[in-house]
Amino acid sequence: MPARNARKTVFWFDDGKRPNVADELEKEKDITLHRLAYNGPKADIWGAMSASHVYCITSTRQEQPEEFRANAALLARCPDLLVVSASGAGYDTVDVVACTAAGVLVVNQSGGNADAVAEHAVAMMLSLTKNIPQTDRSLRSAQRASREKFKGWNATGRTVGVIGIGNTGRRVARICGLGLQTKVLACDPYLTAEEIQARGAAKVDLSTLLAESRFVSVHCPYNDETRNMIGARELAAMQPGSYLVTTARGGIVDEYALAAALKSGHIAGAGVDVWNEEPPPLSHPLLALDNVIATYHTAGITQDSRENMRNWNAQQVAAILRGERPPRLVNPDAWGKFAQRFERIFGSRPR
Repeated sequence: MPARNARKTVFWFDDGKRPNVADELEKEKDITLHRLAYNGPKADIWGAMSASHVYCITSTRQEQPEEFRANAALLARCPDLLVVSASGAGYDTVDVVACTAAGVLVVNQSGGNADAVAEHAVAMMLSLTKNIPQTDRSLRSAQRASREKFKGWNATGRTVGVIGIGNTGRRVARICGLGLQTKVLACDPYLTAEEIQARGAAKVDLSTLLAESRFVSVHCPYNDETRNMIGARELAAMQPGSYLVTTARGGIVDEYALAAALKSGHIAGAGVDVWNEEPPPLSHPLLALDNVIATYHTAGITQDSRENMRNWNAQQVAAILRGERPPRLVNPDAWGKFAQRFERIFGSRPR
């Protein structure tokens, strides 16, 4: 059967990130790239999208209008779409179930920014226990407090609990376990005790992790299982005077319950990089607290990680369009139907 659309086409909305996947894909002579703008003419946008095979999509839901998220409605308007490639590890902007049903592959760049996020999480832990932000603010003010006020704790020898020990969590476990000589516990229902031990931690359930850890660091994906997973009950189960760090996704930790636990003094401090609304409003209660280190989804943003994600993204897209199976496939169940659609469009069966 002749291919009905042999030219391989990709579209990407310019979100201001540099470097980016579009710059790399433009080097591929067999790929046509459409650079789109969210505020561009709708007819031009949908004209390019409806004729394309790959959607390079942002991983951050707050950056994208609902209209352009990869859901069933968008797939219905893009009959030749074969692949949705998320720019980072997360894929909050993608309805994976709808993509799988349609025979559309979903890939991400999991691990591309893992070192950056892990380093950020550990930096938050150390800054919190040493009261570094408070000391910095005091030193810059006219009313300098006594340095005794900022007496913190050593991290060495404490217990660190890692929720989700994937690409980022395992790096946190390595840094803390080997570098700080901490005991590391991990809660991850998708890994065996042996697998978790090989990643530098002891497998426990969530309640044990919360009860025994001086530091809790969140590194699981955001989905129906993890939405508001750390709420008032879980925070109350943590040790008095413990610290919580979240660099995964907004919505896993209940921000208002966390604010209440910090105000009560039960939680000694928190590092928050991810938010329900990004950036959070200035009126957010966590931003008013002196024992919170607040960053806005910057943990994974380094020059190194941007280059990794650009390169990995472009390499996966190009490989799929050559008919190769990608290394970071989120929905392997879609492969069979995808292969049939690929052959119908391009006239050859993927390998």
